Amino acid sequence: MEKTPKSFRPKIAKNFCTTAQAAEKLGVSIRTVQLWTESGLLTAWKTGGGHRRIPLESLEKLLFHPPPAPEGAATPESSLRVLVVEDEPGLLTLYRAQVRRWPVATELATAQDGFDALLKLGQAKPHLMITDLLMPHMDGFGVLKRLRGLPEFADMAIVAVTSLDPEQIAERGGLPGGIPVLAKPIRFDALERIAIKLAVARRLLPAG
Repeated sequence: MEKTPKSFRPKIAKNFCTTAQAAEKLGVSIRTVQLWTESGLLTAWKTGGGHRRIPLESLEKLLFHPPPAPEGAATPESSLRVLVVEDEPGLLTLYRAQVRRWPVATELATAQDGFDALLKLGQAKPHLMITDLLMPHMDGFGVLKRLRGLPEFADMAIVAVTSLDPEQIAERGGLPGGIPVLAKPIRFDALERIAIKLAVARRLLPAG
């Protein structure tokens, strides 16, 4: 039986891509794409060899998703004001995507280091600050140290997110009492529960 020459074989369109191809299309790093697949922002499966494959449909949803409302666009009287302090751009994108899914109206502001965070704190006056601890310039430890004794932020809820273990946190001077610490990779379900509890306590309106 004669074989069909390769040049005459019909090409089958692929409906998926690799993480490297997805990273190129999205303009982010491969590690960011991996992070997004692990969090569920992108759907993916693994081949027998352990390589991720991402459906083009999932990629298109992320590429053409309606942009979020501009930071600060929601009315403060009815919204939970949240400040996220994180130096990794891919994680900030993930935060924005996850916060949009929360069942409470949210006004989101972001900062990429401690100095930026102190500026945004004064501007946004958040109900909740979620901060990484390891960042360039001024880290989360520095931000929390400067917040001590400032009465205008006494009732602001704070959550620390870090890859450090308790011993490493203690070696860096520890954290003020009462601040919950969530380990990386980030548990967004835990953050959502904290946000909902805070919104209920402040009698803020649900989203939509």
